[in-house]
Amino acid sequence: MSAGKYFLPNDDPEVERLDLQHHLLRLTIDGRLCLCPKNENATRVLDLGTGSGIWAIEYADAHPDAMVIGVDLSPVQPEFVPVNCQFEIDDLEKDWMWSKPFDFIFSRMMDGSFVDHGAIVQKAYDHLEPGGYFEAQDMGLPLGCDDGSLTEDSDIWKWMLLVMEGMDKLGRPVRGAHLWKRCMEAAGFEDVVETVYKWPTNRWPRSPKFKELGMWSLANMDAALEAATLAPLTRALDFSMEEVLVMVGNVRKVLRDPSVHAYWPIHVIYGRKPLAPGKTTANVEVS
Repeated sequence: MSAGKYFLPNDDPEVERLDLQHHLLRLTIDGRLCLCPKNENATRVLDLGTGSGIWAIEYADAHPDAMVIGVDLSPVQPEFVPVNCQFEIDDLEKDWMWSKPFDFIFSRMMDGSFVDHGAIVQKAYDHLEPGGYFEAQDMGLPLGCDDGSLTEDSDIWKWMLLVMEGMDKLGRPVRGAHLWKRCMEAAGFEDVVETVYKWPTNRWPRSPKFKELGMWSLANMDAALEAATLAPLTRALDFSMEEVLVMVGNVRKVLRDPSVHAYWPIHVIYGRKPLAPGKTTANVEVS
């Protein structure tokens, strides 16, 4: 998440989208802030890439005995926050300078922000106290579809492959959601649990809950689509702005098409640092 290497904007519309995405994630996991046991009884918490700060603020409100630190590249967080919440501006890919360990470290929607997922997981491991938890929540690629209604000649499938190729060339791969579990196990975390949820691309499901998830998922992706496409396609693949806008328009049509039963895989992974000493070094390649 080095300065100049994060590819989404940090303006007011993006802050609003991050808040929307936060509520979408809470809806996904039935209102909880996390899945690991640190949904209760944490005392010192670190929120990686806190963005608008909404997760850190809500966690601090819900856990008044915990100290919550949110860290990000951009100072877009609100000024008025709970007394047990603070924000710091820092680059997570550089050395972490916190001297006091945490008992819960949290990361959310950070795929595409890091060159090396394993290095970030190792830092989290090193800065947790024994018995502490690390949890990552991230969107996976490729898009999923269980009935064949999403085909490889679809505009959204072609778009996805181009974004993945462009981000690879920029050194910020967006295929890392499936790596968190492997990285955590390699770093020495134990009892690692991974749960995969589904965000429908629109309101196509019959289930009321998934229909609601699809409504908010569409709003979230619609707000992020142009910005998420611009950097990889113009900086890495030599697309013009006009070509990007045409592609984005075509992708939006597919996103709204209820006959395409696609979904974004959402991975939630957590693990515990052992109470006993001993660990290995994480070194997992993106593949």
